[in-house]
Amino acid sequence: MTLPDAGGGPLGLFGGTFDPIHYGHLRLAETAREALGLARVRLIPAGQPPHRAAPGASGAHRLAMARLATADNPAFEIDPAEVEAQQASFTILTLERLRAALGPERPLVLLLGLDAFLGLPAWRRWEALFDFAHIAVANRPGYSLDSAALPPPLAAQLAARHATAAGLGDTPAGRIVPFSMTPLAISATDIRSRAAAGHSLRYLLPPPVLDYISLHQLYS
Repeated sequence: MTLPDAGGGPLGLFGGTFDPIHYGHLRLAETAREALGLARVRLIPAGQPPHRAAPGASGAHRLAMARLATADNPAFEIDPAEVEAQQASFTILTLERLRAALGPERPLVLLLGLDAFLGLPAWRRWEALFDFAHIAVANRPGYSLDSAALPPPLAAQLAARHATAAGLGDTPAGRIVPFSMTPLAISATDIRSRAAAGHSLRYLLPPPVLDYISLHQLYS
């Protein structure tokens, strides 16, 4: 399934396992929307992440939680295609799918944390990502894209593609743009550990997600 094009302005793309989705994910998406001038942010739960262990919750559960978490924000939308595909979720394949659906002119902006960006050379066909989307990298206090020790191939890409948010709407793909955010000290790994130990998850997740986890006894 491919969502219809909401039209107008750069579209942010935020992929992840979302196992479960939490306030840290939502805050990154909202900060990126505002800092980068994105028209919308499309969250894309992974079906089968290729570089990590199987998720603790099924794709159907993770998709349902993502929908619940974003229901009150009209600038967020959920793309179910990776979960429905029932195959490994490689970013390059996702971008190819979205570019084919949305056309050659719509600016697409792939949102990454700095740690994920530093690992980019290990991704499948990573240099081709720039043919399909811009990449926006979330800096955190004391640790920025400009100060990070980049692998030489990644440093070369940054030197050639570094830009500011102001230019994201001018071209459909190909730029690297940093943006700043204050991360919340929340992790899905910690949430799953807390759930398994029977500890409270309150104030880590949106209430509808918390209720869903309790209803379906996830991670316990």
